[in-house]
Amino acid sequence: MDSPDVLLQMRDICKIFPGNVALDNASLEVRRGEVHALVGQNGAGKSTMIKILTGAYQRDGGSILFDGRAVAFRSPADAQHNGISTIYQEINLVPLRSVAENIMLGKEPTRLGMIDWRKMNATAGELLRHVGIEVDVTRPLAEFNIAIQQMVAIARAVSFKSQLVVMDEPTSSLDDQEVETLFDTIRRLKANGVAVIFISHRLDELFAICDRVTIMRDGKTIETRDVKNIRKLELVSRMLGREIGEVQRGATSFTRAGERTAGETILEVEGVESDTILRNVSLDVRQGEIIGLAGLLGAGRTETARAIFGADPITAGEIRLKGKLLRMGSPANAIKAGIGYCSEDRKAEGIVPELSVADNMVLAALPHISRNGLVSAEKRRQIVEEFVRVLGIKTSSPDQPIRELSGGNQQKVLLARWLCLHPELLILDEPTRGIDVGAKGEIQKIVSQLAENGVGVLMITSEIEELTEGSDRVFVMRDGASVAELTEGEISQGAIMTAMAAEAGSHSAEGEGAGAQGAVV
Repeated sequence: MDSPDVLLQMRDICKIFPGNVALDNASLEVRRGEVHALVGQNGAGKSTMIKILTGAYQRDGGSILFDGRAVAFRSPADAQHNGISTIYQEINLVPLRSVAENIMLGKEPTRLGMIDWRKMNATAGELLRHVGIEVDVTRPLAEFNIAIQQMVAIARAVSFKSQLVVMDEPTSSLDDQEVETLFDTIRRLKANGVAVIFISHRLDELFAICDRVTIMRDGKTIETRDVKNIRKLELVSRMLGREIGEVQRGATSFTRAGERTAGETILEVEGVESDTILRNVSLDVRQGEIIGLAGLLGAGRTETARAIFGADPITAGEIRLKGKLLRMGSPANAIKAGIGYCSEDRKAEGIVPELSVADNMVLAALPHISRNGLVSAEKRRQIVEEFVRVLGIKTSSPDQPIRELSGGNQQKVLLARWLCLHPELLILDEPTRGIDVGAKGEIQKIVSQLAENGVGVLMITSEIEELTEGSDRVFVMRDGASVAELTEGEISQGAIMTAMAAEAGSHSAEGEGAGAQGAVV
């Protein structure tokens, strides 16, 4: 080590996948008791760097020094036992097991050779209270929303008393209050001398909590700077490899709402209720419109999307597509009716990780490109080549496993899955969650082009800027009901937040249920 203050030093790290140099002599240095940001576009090499550090991948070159000694961890469990804990963006827990079992997995307290359930539940509850959450730890993890699951993952990582905690997009599913609770936890870790590697695309958070930042681009380390000595625009320009003025001009990639012309009404939702949380939802979408759906955690946004797509049954109300009453009952029927749905949870409800890019892309189109149970290789090839080119999907080959792609490119594959069916209506739940500013702009352009081509888009997003910049109209939900409709001249950050908060009741920690996601702003 160059200094006793340095906890981790990764030097000249190389990693090569077939047809792709993922890391090219990349470096990372983390000091004891610091919060260190690791930033870059999707595909810059951040995740590969962390996977090499924690033993998920083995490096092809370079060296790693941790706490004064050379290391080469064989697995994430090996890294964890040696003082490094990781919290991944895609939650890596056991959903059917209880909250307590997930937190204490691998270190369950025992008594007379048996698990001491009382002690385990008490310890898990205490660890959760330390991160600001209090829930019934005996309930299955799957019964809680993504935000609670994320806090459970954080509590588990903290419980190992590690010297280094890696947090990969830890706030992507958290609301403002939960983010501040997480920051309090990070500050406590820092005060106790624990270092944190913080990976996030939310730059405001980096400037709020981090001490230094390492910027990566195209598998290389560009530079490391003190956060207090770099401006946000400069940081983005270094990530993208563009001039600051160019970055400033491209603040949003949506076509302005006033530049689009809406056509006939495609979707009508009237007084919809369900057994989940929905109690009175009404909205409509016209051809060529981007409709924003806003709401706090527990408002029912995701449940509304799932009801429209036929994933959850409705108990009252009507859903019409182009004036025709829909009695879908299943996503398969919704797809036949011309509806596509990109879920927020890419890992659990979107991609099939072990299948190729091509197989993931044509999944919904199989009935259209098959005959007598046999898939037409030519039609499959045409679809894949067209959308890889049109959407600019970065892949070494259509046969590459989709799990090896960056988050932004995985999202493009999921968009292509629906675009090849030419849908009338496309529902996008958090379409830019967890992807970098460059890929985010590309996705926004694609969404705008879809609307310009006459597709109706229903967009749920936690980014209030996306709602104000990209929506022709915004419907606001609260406590399972639609409570306001804002048209083009009325849409503003203040108007949306006022409608979300007005007369809002208390929201339980469980939020929107197992299928729910993060809150707006």
